[in-house]
Formats: sequence, structure tokens, C-alpha cells
Amino acid sequence: MSTSPDPAPDRNTPPAVLYPLQPDHPELVAPFAALVRRSGARRLWLCQSFKAEPHQVLAYLAGAGYGDVSVGTSVGVMPLRHPYEAAHQARSLALLTGRPVVAGFGIGTPDFVAALTGSPYKSPRTAVRDYLTSVRALLDGEAVDHDGPYHHLGARLLPLDHEPVEVGAGVLRPGMARTAGEVADVAITWMTPPAYVRDVLVPALQEGADAAGRPARPRVATAVHVAVARPGRDLRRTALAGAGEHLKGPHYADMLRRAGVPIGPSDPADAFATATATALLDHSVVVTGTPQEIAARLAEYRSSGVDEIMLNPAGVMLTEGVHAAVEDMEEIIAACG
Repeated sequence: MSTSPDPAPDRNTPPAVLYPLQPDHPELVAPFAALVRRSGARRLWLCQSFKAEPHQVLAYLAGAGYGDVSVGTSVGVMPLRHPYEAAHQARSLALLTGRPVVAGFGIGTPDFVAALTGSPYKSPRTAVRDYLTSVRALLDGEAVDHDGPYHHLGARLLPLDHEPVEVGAGVLRPGMARTAGEVADVAITWMTPPAYVRDVLVPALQEGADAAGRPARPRVATAVHVAVARPGRDLRRTALAGAGEHLKGPHYADMLRRAGVPIGPSDPADAFATATATALLDHSVVVTGTPQEIAARLAEYRSSGVDEIMLNPAGVMLTEGVHAAVEDMEEIIAACG
């Protein structure tokens, strides 16, 4: 059984590709899988989806001829599946694709957790620590005996040969970064500016790893909104289209303010929204320009400690469609090469 983490890539490794929406059908994701294959991109990532379920979408694509594409989930909402099922699903993807998998997990919003479990997590960090510890142990072939506040488990997975599975934790703020440093293989971040990754998250990850006696901190995989500057494209509108929903989340707004990004109301008709869009562009939360200029900005993420960049074309996809998003990413990946 092969379950050791992926080795960290060198700094010339191409970025990964993120399908940023909730697909109505797996075929909608196929152009992204095809892009990963022909461009040499590192991986295809899917978000949590409440339409077509992510593991089933990725399994469908493997059966449709994209079984040679590495995949990742960013991030599965923990209360949707027991740790045993989470480990089972992740290694099944590694078996079906024959490629390394990153299985990312996050707590979700307090309201959603309460809707599924009866109450929010009193300690989100404890919930994540216990969940990831159980998933990692199961993937390593261990018998798990855990009786904690958020899940009970007394079992092990049946032996199965498969490619490596890394266990990831969604990270935005330093507290969760310390927890990820203790137990995760990968820290998965969204909309985190390069300086914030370097100055806040990476030290917290290292602190957690040191406290747990681990030899190294987790790898960092960061989703970065991107949009190529093209004639007639309003980059501020594109930035707000891609990032606007996340700006409504208090945890994202808090993280961005900690990072020095001034965030105002997200109503596109509001004058504050223009200032917010400008701030997102100025702080490289949404990276724009020519493909070569974008590649240079993405290098700032790598030098700040990011090991795997996920290209997130949500703004372009929502305003111009799939083909425009794929074209942008293809040109960016070529420029990064």
C-alpha cells in the first residue's frame, strides 16, 4: 500500500487547475481535465459541490479516459461524511486514477454544521485535528480507536494497493494553520495574499509542526484567482464576479483584513465595491495582466512558501464561460513553463 505524502515539487512545477463551480454534470468538468493532460498542469482540483458530488465526478472522468490525471478535493465539508468514509473515498480515487490524490477537508460554516449535526463545533480546531488524524491513520493501514466529541471510530480499512493520498486541511487563519501543522500533509488556502502566506500562515504551520515533533511543515496549496487582461474585459467586474461570494463570508473578510486588504460591501452597484475590487487586484488576491505578467506574480506566491498553486478562473468562467476560462489557464500555464 502506498500512502506516503507526495514529495514537494520544485519551483518550476506547473500550477494546478481548479474547477471553481458546482457542476450540474461531470462532462462540464471534462475540458478542465483535458487541459491538465495536455498542458502538464500538476493536478485537477474540485471544490465541495452540492450538485454533482466531487468524488463521483472525478471517478466518472477517470472512467471517461482521464484516469491519468492527478486530482484533489478542496475542500470536502467534514460533517458530510464520517472519517472512515472519507478515507475510503479518497483511496478509491487513488485506485481509479492510478495517480496521487489530495483529500482536503474543512469545517464548513457553523450554520451548516448545526443543520447536519445539531450544533456547531464548539472547537473547530479540535474537530479538524481529530478528523484528519483518523483519516491519516486509516490511510496508513492502522486500526483507529477514537471516541471524541465529534466522531467515534473503532475500525480499520481493508488492505488495498493504491497511489499516495495526502490529507489536507482548509486554512485561512493562524489558529487553524497551527492545527494543520500538527496533523495535515497539505494546508489548503484560498484568496490568501503572498505576504500573508509568508508572514502569518507559514510560521504558524511550522509552529504546529514543531509542537507535534514533525520533521517538516505541511505543503501549502493555494487557490489564486486569475484573469488574463484582454480587450473589452473589465477586470474589476471579473474580480468581483469570482471573489464576491467568498467576501460575504466573515472568515474570508477577517482573513483579508488581517492581510491588509481593505474589503467593503460586495454589492457591484456600490461605489465601495469598486474599491474592494481594486484592493483585490492590488494585493494579488486576483492576479491579472498578460500571461507573462501573471506568471511573474504567481512566482511571488512560490517565493512566499506556496508549494502548489491552483489557478482559479471563477471570475472569467462566470462572466464569459468555460472556453474563455480554459484559454486563460492554458496561456498562463504555458507562461509559467
